[in-house]
Amino acid sequence: MTYKTLVFDFDGTIADTLGETRRIFNLIAPEYGIREVAAHELDGLRHLSLKELLDHLDIPKRRVPALISRGTGMMRGNITQLKVIDGMEKVLFEMRRHVRSFGILTSNTTANVDLFLRTHGLREQFDFISSTSKLTGKSKHLKAICKTFSLRPGEMLYIGDELRDVKASQKAGVPVAAVTWGFNSRESLAASQPDYLFDQPVDFLRLLTGA
Repeated sequence: MTYKTLVFDFDGTIADTLGETRRIFNLIAPEYGIREVAAHELDGLRHLSLKELLDHLDIPKRRVPALISRGTGMMRGNITQLKVIDGMEKVLFEMRRHVRSFGILTSNTTANVDLFLRTHGLREQFDFISSTSKLTGKSKHLKAICKTFSLRPGEMLYIGDELRDVKASQKAGVPVAAVTWGFNSRESLAASQPDYLFDQPVDFLRLLTGA
């Protein structure tokens, strides 16, 4: 293992939140004059970047912070009912043994993440949970995490399921692993050229061997 710290995204990477996110979005969309998202649209949306997604759904960028705040607040009511991505729990325990620190950087709230992890017996595996209310604010936070833990950018790996996760990591100069079981499609993630592309949680074990 060449990395001292692994930092994970939460929604779609560790927690299976896609269905719940769509349900909540459709509940509050009418209040913001935004159309709902049908289930059959999801496959097509998975190929879009954040900007393309907002444009496709006609969501003004200025509305995004309010939508995130409202949505994550509503998610808290069901957070303990949501599941860990299948196979992820075992991999987290295995990988934690080989690094100095584990963390989470998410657009969700720290309270939601903390409650979810405690529900599934995973909270003690993580040294910190960091949250940003800005969908495009992760690059700044990744740099801050490196500074806090006295890490060179190359000593930390960020792991996420969206194109914006890959973009933020590349902007911060931090290696990134993209996982294909979350929001964005395998094709779109591969085109963004992450350092690693994982199709199932067990693929993380390749980091231990350098394969």
